[in-house]
Amino acid sequence: MADRMTKEQRHRCMSHIRSRDTRPEMAVRKSLFAAGFRYRLNVRTLPGTPDIVLRKYHTIIFVNGCFWHGHEGCRHNVIPQTNRSFWAEKIERNRRRDAAVQARLEALGWKVIIIWECELDPVRRGDSPSRRELTLASLPERILQNARDSQEERESRKRAVEEYRLEKKMSAARKRYRSLDMSDRYSISPRIAAESSAGPQDDDWTSELD
Repeated sequence: MADRMTKEQRHRCMSHIRSRDTRPEMAVRKSLFAAGFRYRLNVRTLPGTPDIVLRKYHTIIFVNGCFWHGHEGCRHNVIPQTNRSFWAEKIERNRRRDAAVQARLEALGWKVIIIWECELDPVRRGDSPSRRELTLASLPERILQNARDSQEERESRKRAVEEYRLEKKMSAARKRYRSLDMSDRYSISPRIAAESSAGPQDDDWTSELD
């Protein structure tokens, strides 16, 4: 079937689709608030303007629509028969952008949680517990685990910096000892002794780890 909408008509239709305060996103917010978590919304200073930011726990949450973000294997992710190439290309661009945003956030030290629309489908009769209930119930522990992981990573970096600085001090002490030992054993001018005991200087990369 041919696409009967003009480019301008399609743009107007898509501009009316809500991207914030969606029903799945509101369900996640209410669940977090009830569990005692406090957060910020749509932080523009972070890559991708994340839906939910829990700075205290070093965690970012995206609540993604399965169709718009190309959730593989999901029943909601069905390419329309009308103008398939347009929709396929658009969704693929969204997926590439999402991957790039997540990589940038993780490089900045954030833990990223993706919650898909299908994981928050309304409760169905007979479901006990429902997928929605399981998703929301597991979220607090995922956030707390992120906080623990972030703390452990910071402590590991701190230990690496301290070990490097200690090694530099020990190396300097060994050089001084060799210089004094040479002066005691041989009659060598101070300049030559200093040059012979001096080794290549490593770049100080501790600032990158602090």
